[in-house]
Amino acid sequence: TPPWGSIFCHPQAHIEKDECGAPEFFTNGAKLVLVDGPHGKMTPESLRRTIQASGLGGVHSVQRGLVSLTNVTESGTVYQLDEVKALTRVAKEFGLPCHMDGARFANALVATNAKAADMTWRAGIDILSFGGTKNGLMGVEAVVLFHPHQAWEFELRRKRAGHLMSKHRFMSAQMQAYLQDDLWLSLAKRANDSAADLVQAMGKLPYVTFDHPTDANIIFARWPRKFHQILHDAGAYYYLNDGETLMGGGDDILGARLVCSWATAKADIDHFGRILAGH
Repeated sequence: TPPWGSIFCHPQAHIEKDECGAPEFFTNGAKLVLVDGPHGKMTPESLRRTIQASGLGGVHSVQRGLVSLTNVTESGTVYQLDEVKALTRVAKEFGLPCHMDGARFANALVATNAKAADMTWRAGIDILSFGGTKNGLMGVEAVVLFHPHQAWEFELRRKRAGHLMSKHRFMSAQMQAYLQDDLWLSLAKRANDSAADLVQAMGKLPYVTFDHPTDANIIFARWPRKFHQILHDAGAYYYLNDGETLMGGGDDILGARLVCSWATAKADIDHFGRILAGH
């Protein structure tokens, strides 16, 4: 995206909420344009409306740039294949490329039972950010370019951004092991299955409610503060919603973000469920 371009994304997208302005910085000023939709997912209708309303002022306006969608979303939901295709069709109507933020790409594939190619280039995705760190790797991600002519420009951007690591082969070795024998998908399945087990346990309690469907390994739920306090005292670690704290009335309802990983143990899920149930 050029400095005068726009990046269409959801208000809860990681590039909007959690990058401290990095997309704007590394594009030298491109603008994030927000596209609404329930549960962290853009809809084709809202995307079309937003694109149509942008770039109308000629030289005075930010121009249309690209569409970025996140799968798994920051709300823990997953775009199904037909949803991805519907969004990319809208983007292509306006001649816009499409980027998929796949920090949890493996979890999305497991959740949809889709092939990697079907979720990406066959569905109209041009560039994939392929995550590894959130699924067991120590510290490596990859970018997959489905148009080889873009590779040289990307190499230059990587160098200028300080991401051409010395002894890069040691980082690449992680990715090599990750992909061997579908380990990456096995790890994601463990994480997704653990989240499903935890949701099942939490869903039995009348004072627990869920903000979004749990399609993969991220859970957004609410319950009384007193149980948050007990859980934290017992060693549970998770994020409360922004601005909420453990201090205050025990009956106040607080929201939380829970994430299960490839290493989440069944015993820990059972223990969490018992404490939340007051046992």
